[in-house]
Amino acid sequence: MHARPKRIAALLALAIALLVSVSGAASAAVTPHAAEGGTECALPQGTDDDVISVLGRICDRRESPQAPVEGADVTVEDEAGEVIGEATSGADGTFVIDLPGTVVDHLGKTYVVKIDEDSLPEDTSPDVLQRQVAINLDTDQSVTFPVGGAEAGTGFATQALQLTVGGIVFSVLLAMAALGLSMIFGTTGLTNFAHGELVTFGAIIAFAVDQLPGAIRIAGVNLTVVVAVFVAFVVSGAFGWVNDRALWAPLRRRGTGLIAMMIVSIGLSIFLRSIFQYFSGAQSRNYSQYSAVQPWEIGPLLITPKEVIVAVTGVAVLVGVSLLIQRTRLGKATRAVADNPALSSATGINVERVINLVWIGGAALAGLSGALLGLTQGFDYQIGFKLLLLIFAAVVLGGLGSIWGAMVGAFVVGLFTELSTLFVPAEFKFVGALLVLIIVLLIKPEGLLGKSQRVG
Repeated sequence: MHARPKRIAALLALAIALLVSVSGAASAAVTPHAAEGGTECALPQGTDDDVISVLGRICDRRESPQAPVEGADVTVEDEAGEVIGEATSGADGTFVIDLPGTVVDHLGKTYVVKIDEDSLPEDTSPDVLQRQVAINLDTDQSVTFPVGGAEAGTGFATQALQLTVGGIVFSVLLAMAALGLSMIFGTTGLTNFAHGELVTFGAIIAFAVDQLPGAIRIAGVNLTVVVAVFVAFVVSGAFGWVNDRALWAPLRRRGTGLIAMMIVSIGLSIFLRSIFQYFSGAQSRNYSQYSAVQPWEIGPLLITPKEVIVAVTGVAVLVGVSLLIQRTRLGKATRAVADNPALSSATGINVERVINLVWIGGAALAGLSGALLGLTQGFDYQIGFKLLLLIFAAVVLGGLGSIWGAMVGAFVVGLFTELSTLFVPAEFKFVGALLVLIIVLLIKPEGLLGKSQRVG
């Protein structure tokens, strides 16, 4: 009886070990190597203000180690082709361009960062002279212009591949949040509109731990953010327990209908969002580590260490939760309660205990998703609210109450959302994902992996 939970604990320990090991590798990777007596070529550090900035670097990869390109004129153009910011690369090859106006003015917009080829040194030409930057969250954006890389695969194909990488990372985070929502819906029937705030809660808890004085080091490696993410996971689970015991369990005992409980969840969402804004403020937040790191360059493709950390950790957690639900007694009890609560109770299953544990697990997954999302993109008090529609889309698209459906739906929505920016403006990418949802549901109303009897 206790062997299987121990196996699950071992899986979670393995996930944390992977996070620690990749974090150590990332810490080494973000330290650029400079030529002896020369200037290092690295991304500038992120700015700690309320302005969105474009951070960039121009490095000549024909030399070993890479040499910075100084004196290049760089501009940022809006969608109308108007220049809204400009800068010149410094001795280390970096530049910082602050976007004018407030953060809200830029959200949902796409800008083009261009290099004036005439300003470059002789015989120096980057692989690409312009890059698109989509402002989806109110955080600084990083770009690079490598010189002397592989020329094949640039242009549309490279952009599609780069968006695919970002889409996979985003899909993993969306899958964790969607899985938590699907588990809660499957066992209680509740459409929880406050689930987005569980995502935000995790990001805020991780940030609070990250901002504690000093740094948490193990064997000389700074693991502050790793510990912050783990604490967010645990505290978010406790927050889910409080949610169920203080609010949802009493409502269930009173026989409150699902429609009334859904309305309560909307009120809870507004209340929690106001509380989050009061304590964390309205500005964007970034963790102390990995705010602006040097990406790994694989040909024209750029992958940051934190994307690898998030993807590996997220996949490990998804696999661990899937095994727990499929192979443990608790998982079998959870599936039984989701299929038929009355029959489960008649067979001796403690339905209320199972529901409470599902709330703990669902909230923990949502909090972990928020903490890792904050690691990749930064966050504000509305980060979960902004994602809520996509989380619902993933759950419905995959099939209500299906754990596999939630994950499949999350990857479909996440990848389509990112890749759609190849053809439509970034501000319309969520619309495309919802259009796919509508089309699939018209053809298969129960979702991709759902069962028809669960609809209605």
